[in-house]
Amino acid sequence: MTVSPPDDSAPAIEVSHLVKAYNGIPAVNDISFTVGRGEILGFLGPNGAGKSTTMRILTGYLPATGGSVRVFGLPVASRAEEVKRLIGFMPENNPLPEDMRVSEYLYYRGRLKEVPRSRLSVRLDEVLALCDLTRVRHRILGQLSKGNRQRVGIAEAILAEPPLIIMDEPTIGLDPHQILIVRDLIARLRGRMTVILSSHILPEIEMTCDRVLIINRGQVVAQGSPAALRREFLGRSAYELEVAGDLEVLPAVLGQVDPSLRLEPPLSPEAGQSIEFQRLRVVTDREDDLGEPLLHALVAAPRLRVRGLRRAEPSLEDVFLASTQRSWDVVDGAPRPGGA
Repeated sequence: MTVSPPDDSAPAIEVSHLVKAYNGIPAVNDISFTVGRGEILGFLGPNGAGKSTTMRILTGYLPATGGSVRVFGLPVASRAEEVKRLIGFMPENNPLPEDMRVSEYLYYRGRLKEVPRSRLSVRLDEVLALCDLTRVRHRILGQLSKGNRQRVGIAEAILAEPPLIIMDEPTIGLDPHQILIVRDLIARLRGRMTVILSSHILPEIEMTCDRVLIINRGQVVAQGSPAALRREFLGRSAYELEVAGDLEVLPAVLGQVDPSLRLEPPLSPEAGQSIEFQRLRVVTDREDDLGEPLLHALVAAPRLRVRGLRRAEPSLEDVFLASTQRSWDVVDGAPRPGGA
């Protein structure tokens, strides 16, 4: 049984000036954001940033101190039971009963979620196949591997076909092969369900999510697509260069191509003639591609030998570090000593 949202025009989630304090200390401090229908949102932040607290408030399991949260137009504070019917939630630790079999547990959870008996057996087969659990459907949960337990948690979250799925660290503790399976599973939900995904494995977020929201110290410090965030926080292009020869001429060669091109870090004072090829990084504030003119200039330089040049795209990890560092550089509204 697919659970239908009551308001077809409302976004999946609307968070406005949300606050959650413990003993007067804010864990979530005046955050606002919106999640569109069918969107996969990566929810990032350092440990203690307020991610898990925010997700528990979204699901109606934790009351807010201030602000408002609406899920498909329903206010979570006053209509939490209705909101919970619209959400499939997989918590970080994914607690499972140790003595039940996979199919027994999912059938039990399906009945709690009010999936009709006439539909439940068929739906159970569907989620077992989707989550690659068919071959272990009769295994006892306590005997499953970490990867299979995580997939059981995802199967339980999507069992009643809720329009919103929230997953807190679904890939924690998994090996690379298991992470790939979970990533493909989440990607299959795109467009069918709205997904909020929290993870510390940033490459997975970048490959899976349409948009990223980063919080630190209980506040939103960045949100947007990975590409937009790279432009906003890094604002520069980088090239990786393999070169040998008279390295002291490099700054002049770079300046001939474009004044903004520079080595990072700069050459050490003892840099000179190098027989061995060196890996160096060239950065520029320009966003257009300077690779071709840069390569021509390096090859034409009489005292240099070039073995490779490629454009290096900054990663989501670079954005994460830049955005969280920016927020730490301001403490109580004043610049932090040494901060930019």
